[in-house]
Amino acid sequence: MGATTIVLFLAIVFIISKTIIIVPEQSEYIKERLGVYQGILRPGFYFLIPFIDKIQYRQNLKEITVDIDPQACITKDNVSVEVDGVLYLKVVDSQKASYGIDNFMLATTQLAQTTLRSEIGKLVLDNLLSERDEINSNVVSNIDRATDPWGIKVTRYEIRNITPPKQILLEMENQMKSERERRAEITISQGERESLVNKSIGERQESINISEGEKIRLVNEAEGRAKEIELISTATARGLQLVSEAISKKGGKEAVSLQITQEYLDALGTILKTSKTTVVPETLANIGGVFEGLSKVTTKIPQVGE
Repeated sequence: MGATTIVLFLAIVFIISKTIIIVPEQSEYIKERLGVYQGILRPGFYFLIPFIDKIQYRQNLKEITVDIDPQACITKDNVSVEVDGVLYLKVVDSQKASYGIDNFMLATTQLAQTTLRSEIGKLVLDNLLSERDEINSNVVSNIDRATDPWGIKVTRYEIRNITPPKQILLEMENQMKSERERRAEITISQGERESLVNKSIGERQESINISEGEKIRLVNEAEGRAKEIELISTATARGLQLVSEAISKKGGKEAVSLQITQEYLDALGTILKTSKTTVVPETLANIGGVFEGLSKVTTKIPQVGE
């Protein structure tokens, strides 16, 4: 009695599990009735006829990530490179994905690999890295067209790694090293050129400043000399005026004569002391004649106011 009850209970549970179906969000189930397509069950709660209705396929509508294994590809210039990537796709039509192809995941992966080899074969190695975005776009476009009958939408493809042969990597590294050295030399030469230009500009400005300073100095000196000459001439004129006024006064002529005579005798004495050979003026023998000549000179000085 107990065993029969257990068996009956298990049978009821089995029938309920085959009768009640809950479809989760972002999923679709394909229902068949006696092996014939019956419809698509979208997210929700459903009842099935036991042993007659069956969930044949369960499709996930979320975006799926598929790793594309590394594969050898030949570039246009006959260089073998190893390339792997990541493919992003999603099911947009559950019926086509279920009945249009046996295994759409495997088929899409294989198609991605063949399409990638074809796209890489159109490019040389030098352009392979720089045109990665274009390769990705072409792969997505070609795969998406091919998978449309399968109810699959390919959203994007990303190349993950491009690995050239070791010899090619070494040559590329040497090339990059040479390019860096060339750029460094260009940078250094440009710096030296700018330094020379700045130095020449500085020297030119320095020369201009020096010449401007020299010009200002000469102008100042000339103005100073002119001012000096002006002051000297003014002072000389004033001195002569004072001397003339002094002579015009009483006893002025005699004072001038005496002063001139004194200076004459002092000069003559200096000559006699410093010169080994002395030539004495003939008139010096007659000292009276000297003073008489000096008196005549003083009488010829014009009076003030004449």
